[in-house]
Amino acid sequence: MSIHVGVLALQGAFQKHIELLRAAGVSAATVRYAHELEHCQALIIPGGESTTISLLIQKNDLYQPIKLFAENNPVMGVCAGMIMMASEVDDERIIPLGLMPFKAKRNVYGRQVHSFSTAINLDFDNGSNPQSFPAIFIRAPGAENIAPDVQVLAKKDDEAIILKYKRHMALSFHPELTGDSRIHDYWLNE
Repeated sequence: MSIHVGVLALQGAFQKHIELLRAAGVSAATVRYAHELEHCQALIIPGGESTTISLLIQKNDLYQPIKLFAENNPVMGVCAGMIMMASEVDDERIIPLGLMPFKAKRNVYGRQVHSFSTAINLDFDNGSNPQSFPAIFIRAPGAENIAPDVQVLAKKDDEAIILKYKRHMALSFHPELTGDSRIHDYWLNE
């Protein structure tokens, strides 16, 4: 795949995304400054601590560059990145990017000590031999007030955990910790 993916590297688990992408044969590098977005065709906003990521995006003058980048390029938000993708957040300390029309709810699945892994089904994985995906939830967010034109690609119980809007995706859990690149592959192929 001849695409170069940037991974926002201000805080959080950015290196795991780079390793997973490179293992799948995709060019990937860290993004810390606005000018680095010029070399990217896609961007991942990784997990971490959402209030810290929000502050660092503002401090590094990345808020507008990311919004402009997202007008023509796909962005994936994972865990805290999902919170940043939202149009609204249940925490006034966070200024979301507003890339997807939904409200993010922080820590829906509990605190760090309540982290867990569970098998989920991916709505887009309907090949000849679909397999469940090992979703890892760490202080995971949830979503509500999801706009009608946002697709829900996976659920845990009745909660939406993968959202797709135009070329963007937002995930409650951490696919980069699994070694399974199906979600990244689907996003990039779309």
